[in-house]
Amino acid sequence: MSGATHDYAVTVRWTGAGDTGTSSYTSYSRDHEIDLPHKPPLPGSADPAFRGDPARNSPEELFVASLSQCHMLWFLHLAAESGLVVREYKDSATGTMRVEARGEGAFTDVTLHPKIVVDPGELATDEHVAALHHKAHAMCFISRSVNFPVHCTPAPLAVLA
Repeated sequence: MSGATHDYAVTVRWTGAGDTGTSSYTSYSRDHEIDLPHKPPLPGSADPAFRGDPARNSPEELFVASLSQCHMLWFLHLAAESGLVVREYKDSATGTMRVEARGEGAFTDVTLHPKIVVDPGELATDEHVAALHHKAHAMCFISRSVNFPVHCTPAPLAVLA
């Protein structure tokens, strides 16, 4: 028996043609919009290192964010199932991409740095939280789909002040 499938559709629309289009590498903007059904457009561009607009989202940033989001959502699900009441969750995720001499590149790793805050009196331990992060990592659809390591280094458990 096979599992359920979920399909996703997005439209990526280039908005940076200007007057000359791609007449040269420097003649066009990398600006584009990502259209998701029933949501406002998401402004995208290339990384600034590749002539992109730093005020817009790059695919590399969104990729790291996707890994972080997926882990967080699984962690919160598992926390709720285990009876752990999480009040705050913040992850300052980082990713490293290596670019080769010819221009092609690949991510070499991503590290998640989640920090959670729980209610005072919550009977949680750093070990319990680490186990939930470990299981969330194993369940995350996105991290299971990449060909490089995704590390998780959670901060020590914090209690709501």
